Amino acid sequence: MATTTTLRRAILLGLYGAASATGLSSTIATAQTAPAAEKKDTTVVEAVTIVGTRRVNASATDTVVPVDFIPMSKSAEQGGQFDLAQSLQYISPSFNSTRQTGADGADLVDSAALRGLGSDQTLVLVNGKRKHTTALVNLFGARNRGNTGTDLNTIPMLAIDSVQVLRDGAAAQYGSDAIAGVIDITLKKRTGCEAVLGYGQYSAGDGKNTLASAYCGFATGNGGTTGITAEFLDRGRSNRAEAGNPRIIGDTKTQNATLYVNGEVPVSGAAKLYYTFGYQTRDASSAAFARGGIGSDDIPSRNSATMYPDGFVPFINGDIEDRYMTVGYKRQIGEWNADFSQTYGYNKLKYNISNTLNASIANYDLLHGGAGRSPTAFNAGGFSFSQLTTNADFSRFFPAVANGMNVAFGAEYRRENYQIFAGELGSYNDADGVGFGGNAGSQGFPGFQPGDATSKSRNSVAGYVDVETDLTTRLKLATALRGEHYSDFGSTLTGKVAASFKASDQVLLRGSASTGFRAPSLQQVYFSSTFTDFISGQPLDVVLAPNGSAIANAAGIPKLKEEKSNNFTLGMTWNPSKALAVTADLYQIDIKDRIVLSGRFDADNYPSLGATLAALGVGQAQFFVNSVNTRTQGLDLTVAHKGELGRGKLNTFLAFNYSKTRVTGVKTPASLAGFEDVLLSERERLFIEQGGPRMKATLGFDHALGPWETSLKVIHFGSQTLGTFSGTAAGVPNARYAPKTSADLALTYAFDKNTKVTIGGNNIFNVKPSKQDPNETDNGFIYDSVQFGLNGASYFIRFWKKF
Repeated sequence: MATTTTLRRAILLGLYGAASATGLSSTIATAQTAPAAEKKDTTVVEAVTIVGTRRVNASATDTVVPVDFIPMSKSAEQGGQFDLAQSLQYISPSFNSTRQTGADGADLVDSAALRGLGSDQTLVLVNGKRKHTTALVNLFGARNRGNTGTDLNTIPMLAIDSVQVLRDGAAAQYGSDAIAGVIDITLKKRTGCEAVLGYGQYSAGDGKNTLASAYCGFATGNGGTTGITAEFLDRGRSNRAEAGNPRIIGDTKTQNATLYVNGEVPVSGAAKLYYTFGYQTRDASSAAFARGGIGSDDIPSRNSATMYPDGFVPFINGDIEDRYMTVGYKRQIGEWNADFSQTYGYNKLKYNISNTLNASIANYDLLHGGAGRSPTAFNAGGFSFSQLTTNADFSRFFPAVANGMNVAFGAEYRRENYQIFAGELGSYNDADGVGFGGNAGSQGFPGFQPGDATSKSRNSVAGYVDVETDLTTRLKLATALRGEHYSDFGSTLTGKVAASFKASDQVLLRGSASTGFRAPSLQQVYFSSTFTDFISGQPLDVVLAPNGSAIANAAGIPKLKEEKSNNFTLGMTWNPSKALAVTADLYQIDIKDRIVLSGRFDADNYPSLGATLAALGVGQAQFFVNSVNTRTQGLDLTVAHKGELGRGKLNTFLAFNYSKTRVTGVKTPASLAGFEDVLLSERERLFIEQGGPRMKATLGFDHALGPWETSLKVIHFGSQTLGTFSGTAAGVPNARYAPKTSADLALTYAFDKNTKVTIGGNNIFNVKPSKQDPNETDNGFIYDSVQFGLNGASYFIRFWKKF
């Protein structure tokens, strides 16, 4: 529609407190031409969904909480990052996604989070509908340990129109997971075709990235449109290990093939049928810790001298399949707008371990006169997660109530299933059962055992009511109440109240208070992992025990329940002129009963529990427990300015986030009282408090002159302090990562309005994290994957063509 640009201008400028200008500077430049007081146009707003409001005639001027509106066209056409998670990492200051290395399955999926909280405390929507999380629960790595999350990289960037980031608690509006905020990804469905070819690599000469992506939208008759996006992304492995170090430290090797379809078809009158289908396959390969050769302690425990005399690096290969589908129907029923939808999501990860061995098989074979061989590849099993969500939503605007009131209500039914698949026998078994042959299972990643295999389901039913009222021309009030019942842990009730006051034509004040919750994921409740170790010469299991299992019950671990939160925000927006927009928001998030992964309990650190475990054939055990209360406090600040430099246009933006999380209490089950240091060690506490940098700021400049455009972004990451394996109690100081500043530079030439080529570099000054003792880091390298990663500078070229 012709007026859609006007709406986007208003969103970007943050007029009356709707959104902050953390988007791309060239788009902000367009936005600066918007007048300070735009008249509402109800013909426009029906075409655009504003996250955080269900108002049928919503526009950016109607929201009362902070929303970042980020158009993705520039990132898709000219950006130096080839996936969504990394692109948002360098645009949105409250967003954090760090690529892991040496963290098993966490290397294969980049988790994303808001405001320094866990990845499972951020809800992701696609076109306003819930997107499923991954089947993976992160067990290792410096970020999001014990969390599940949504894989943003299953969506090709060329398929995306915009990303909206709601920086406020929204569980009362959208349900579980929305404690830290909501990310809503709006997909394209406009006509026309475009394609992107991209290539990039690190300055070290590795990590080669190749991108081929194409979008085509076409009319489907009767005013309908369908957009189809196909993409292939090949990311090469990188390695930053020092000379002589057998490790491979760096990016996982991945190949993604993705197809997305998004569209709508009018069916009668104002009624519409809409649909989204997404499918991705990903072949990923991560390097595990190296095993030593002859002369090392790894022979015969973890290696065979006849197979790998010089040592080896096992590869954890993941075959990932991701599906997403939404089918919906919108129509009017009398004066009410009705929206009925069915959403389905599925994620599956199967492990195949290569360049490995089962040391017990190889060395047992050697002891019995054989060649000392073992298979070098194993199917280690895996897991899947599916989610089926049914929604019925109704809304109506009452213009005669006060200055206008919108009433919305609806219901949701959701069914989820989680499965674990056992690996082949050789991936987990011990050949002789007494340990003489070496450790059991495939080195690098032991397979899931038949006892770990499971298939568990649950369902939830929710109802909500949402009322937004313009009390006066200057004062707006929004309230929401949501009740939800889960089949596995019971019911919860959450509420929210938010308001904004237009103090002047330039200044708006806004604030909110809400309660929230996050249901324990099925992955946290039922994940089970077992591998055999030899403790004092006896084969005993090391177990991550599922909630409600015999082992968890014997240890006195209570049934998992929901996390509960209280969220508060207070902010303002200031628009002194058409050229300048400023927003600032303070927030506090108190979370009670956060679910964390405990340390390992055994006979050494808890003798009485160790005896109980030994009677069950278990040497060490760890659990998911509701055991931590936290408080997160922070500030979001954005500034956008449009100006001129010489004969060209210069647009500048600053986006700043400071977020501090601290553990305010440890709630220990009665059976574990006195052993809080095992339940939550200093190292694990620091992962919660400083898994991401406490401060991030982006200062961007975009200069356009004729067909040339130059973009410079300076990104500052604050310090982080992480724990060490030895710990401060042993006299080893914590690992402090000093603040670091990175810079990205790109130059674009437009041959015409439909053809562009961009060359540039990311982290052009080759900045890397502070060096640490590799014996004390989580990944065994001189620095963990913190702040902006560990690979250094990279360069890219991208060609965009519109047809």
